[in-house]
Amino acid sequence: MFENHKIFKTTFCGRELSIETGKTCELSNGSCWVRCGDTVVMANVTASEKPRDGVDFFPLSVDYEERMYSVGRIPGSFMKREGKPSEHAILTSRCVDRPIRPLFPKDMRNDVAVVMTVLAVDQDVMPEILGMIGTSVAISISDIPWNGPIGGVEVALVDGEIILMPTKEQRAVSDLKLTVAATAEKIVMIEAGANEVPDDLMLKCILKAHEEIKKLVAFISEIQKEIGKPKFEIESMEVDHELFDAIMAFARKDVEFALDTNDKNIREARLLPIKNAIHEKFDPENETRIAMIDECIYKLQKTIVRDWLYQGKRVDGRKIDEIRPLAAEVGVLPRVHGSGLFTRGQTQVLTIATLGPVSDAQRIDGLDENEETKRYMHQYNFPSYSVGETKP
Repeated sequence: MFENHKIFKTTFCGRELSIETGKTCELSNGSCWVRCGDTVVMANVTASEKPRDGVDFFPLSVDYEERMYSVGRIPGSFMKREGKPSEHAILTSRCVDRPIRPLFPKDMRNDVAVVMTVLAVDQDVMPEILGMIGTSVAISISDIPWNGPIGGVEVALVDGEIILMPTKEQRAVSDLKLTVAATAEKIVMIEAGANEVPDDLMLKCILKAHEEIKKLVAFISEIQKEIGKPKFEIESMEVDHELFDAIMAFARKDVEFALDTNDKNIREARLLPIKNAIHEKFDPENETRIAMIDECIYKLQKTIVRDWLYQGKRVDGRKIDEIRPLAAEVGVLPRVHGSGLFTRGQTQVLTIATLGPVSDAQRIDGLDENEETKRYMHQYNFPSYSVGETKP
């Protein structure tokens, strides 16, 4: 029934690692199951056929999905359904995003979505690392252009001994929690938390991790050679150099004047008529050209700001070693337990604190065996009005 089903096996940090493809999610651009011990993670990647209009960034999303069934538990919420991602899941998503994002084509604007789903968990094998490995495999065997593969490994330090992919007991007594991601040639991401660790020992940990990753990358490359799809051609959003040069000659002085203020509102008010004038002059009727003109205007602003930095000047006129005006105020609200307003230039934070009994501690559903509670909760909101936008 599953004509394309294949299983690839290797040894990873002293354990058997298997990659299974061609059995599920064949409508994804790339998909695989990664198994190590009794931990199983499924990774899928999809991409849109066309680039997204009107964006000057690469629209990549990475989601790490923890499932309570993977540890044989029912979610503890009132509805008994999986809820929003935990803080740990969000941080894991970012940890995977950072090493893979720079390896996509710089001018790619197609939507790309990576989803890692934890299916089963062996407490001695971290699903986060398997998610990173699965993502690398899924993108590598897909038809999405990518300059991978990468590999990842967790490093612990127990009684001075460097341990790759530590067990649960080893993680509990480790002086170091280090995650390294790399290609065959270079390190692309490091995430670490530690007690005091000497620099030379930290370097040894990183180098040992990279040696193991090189073997993993070679393994993934062999999988790609055997079953990888041909990569599709992207519609390049690289800036038209002739158009950019023409816009620079036409508007550089005006844009420099518009940027040269420490008030963001004034800056935006100055830039708006300049942008309109550029669009009127450089063919606004062609939608493709409109997007390219916007890209050129953005690049022109970046060029000016970079040139100013080389001259020791910032966009708001401050010197390199000069900070914005600071102000702090406490007790700004009545009745609440604590409040404060901190201002730096036009950036402000309003903080309100509440002290509650131990019974108010947050219960956290996670994939660890022991129930976790959180007594300090820091909730952060970033409303659209704080940056002058109208998003809902």
